[in-house]
Amino acid sequence: MSRPAGNSPTRILGLDPGLTHTGWGLIESAGSHLRFVAAGAISTSSGEELSRRLVEIHNGLSHLIGEWTPDEAAVEHTYVNKNPAAALKLGQARGVALLVPALAGLPVAEYQAMEVKRAVVGTGHADKVQVQDMVKRLLPGAVLKRADAADALAIAICHAHHRGTKNLLARLVQV
Repeated sequence: MSRPAGNSPTRILGLDPGLTHTGWGLIESAGSHLRFVAAGAISTSSGEELSRRLVEIHNGLSHLIGEWTPDEAAVEHTYVNKNPAAALKLGQARGVALLVPALAGLPVAEYQAMEVKRAVVGTGHADKVQVQDMVKRLLPGAVLKRADAADALAIAICHAHHRGTKNLLARLVQV
């Protein structure tokens, strides 16, 4: 699906990496206006080999980027897990989530979970329900079938806010 050239909004792909479910959310940002485009999750089976699951995440993300043509991507940092083996596997899924958009030539930003919550809800200690409620308010019409997709949309919203501030500061410095 291609978009017309010119003064089009920036399309941002938010990614919430996970080995079982990698959430994705796509929004368009034009100034302070945000618009929901699509969201979902790439799911893998825990019975498959790790390498196969990583390939599924890679292929799913590659397909999404080809279909939806985002301009930028944003990925959430993983939290420190008490189980080292689980943390390592999650880190590998996160590596794929960083790699695929980078290979497609997209700029990729990274945000801590508290930073995402602060940008979307106003506090870094918000719970998942608060984040989902704010995502629905900020993106009217958003379809949130999975918590992973809602988290991915929150990451995209966070990036939209941060990039807007960064662009404003850059313009002020040029003046």
